[in-house]
Amino acid sequence: MSEPSRFDRGHTDDLLTFLAASPTPYHAVANTAERLEKAGFRQVAETDAWDGTSGGKYVLRGGAIVAWFVPEGAAPHTPFRIVGAHTDSPNLRVKPRPDTGAHGFRQVAVEIYGGPLLNSWLDRDLGLAGRLTLRDGSTRLVNVDRPLLRVPQLAIHLDRSVSADGLKLDKQRHLQPIWGLGDDVHDGDLIAFLEEESGLAPGEVTGWDLMTHSVEAPAYLGRDQDLVAGPRMDNLLSLHAGVAALASAAAREDLPYIPVLAGFDHEENGSQSDTGADGPLLGGVLERSVFARGGSYEDRARAFAGTVCLSSDTGHAVHPNYAERHDPTHHPRVNGGPILKVNVNNRYATDGSGRAVFASACEKAGVPFQTFVSNNSMPCGTTIGPITAARHGIKTVDIGVAILSMHSARELCGDQDPYLLANALVAFLEG
Repeated sequence: MSEPSRFDRGHTDDLLTFLAASPTPYHAVANTAERLEKAGFRQVAETDAWDGTSGGKYVLRGGAIVAWFVPEGAAPHTPFRIVGAHTDSPNLRVKPRPDTGAHGFRQVAVEIYGGPLLNSWLDRDLGLAGRLTLRDGSTRLVNVDRPLLRVPQLAIHLDRSVSADGLKLDKQRHLQPIWGLGDDVHDGDLIAFLEEESGLAPGEVTGWDLMTHSVEAPAYLGRDQDLVAGPRMDNLLSLHAGVAALASAAAREDLPYIPVLAGFDHEENGSQSDTGADGPLLGGVLERSVFARGGSYEDRARAFAGTVCLSSDTGHAVHPNYAERHDPTHHPRVNGGPILKVNVNNRYATDGSGRAVFASACEKAGVPFQTFVSNNSMPCGTTIGPITAARHGIKTVDIGVAILSMHSARELCGDQDPYLLANALVAFLEG
């Protein structure tokens, strides 16, 4: 593949649509499932017995999804090629007793999820979305995608020190959004509002997982529109590229591997949940796929030994205003192609043999790639990569797209990098 032209922008156009339609992990996996269905995949329930038939299948669990495609005639010991990503992003999430307020303002009590850039949530029009659980145990997605809440910043006239000392926010006192006026606060008002929005009867909702999101649409930015600004690129950009790559790989008839897409929840707070990378979901799906095709424990061991996972998550592009914060010999650039993440202390899972796998995929796809290493004087972040490698004993390589403003309510990437990543993932999954 040659250097992409502007006519290749269709993938990035579609990414903007995906970001806007996926304000929560629950919406992200629902949209992923819809795309897989169009590609011929079918959902299988974890409570059902699985068969060993070929074709595309997927499992949904909360805010996580695992999808895989079994080629015709695949042996039980056929290795997997996995693209791993995560569905969650740092934000403000609604507390169990959400109705609060003071001094004539009605507010919503929120808790901080993950490590957001808190200042990016100030003075921004916010919607509310998530999952409602009903009395019968079923769930309903809800998305109030219009200006509903706002976290107002204190005027500079009341805090003259902010210019000299910087903004200091107390997570409990300063980040509770307002959503109306009134002196009387009644328990149940917010949920009653969401029941009405969703066409549900009063009292039908008994549980909820709700979070705020910016209602500003993703958009191209810059003189030449060669940048993309939008929410939740960390890490829906990788999930979007992964589903496109899996659908492409599933169209082939001679796959030497079983291609897999794993989208985990809760990466931003440690991955330790039944839907996180440190949980049993991926391993259970892979094992059941082996056993459903008549495989033994020996077949499972052989399949895992030959498996490779690309853990795809966003990384840091060199910042033009803070270049000294980066390693002086590793400056990943926006629109320079996907990045290979390396850390010798295993904050990333990449080693030399893993680098060779990714380099081969990029060469096959005609995609340039870059390398990211943290500045030695600064701590290095981590991803689902080391967790996946350690939990399942499979070779894992950490990669991603270089962005700016990571963990902001609105992040920034290059217009061509999402397309380049997707092409590299296609080449990897196709082997």
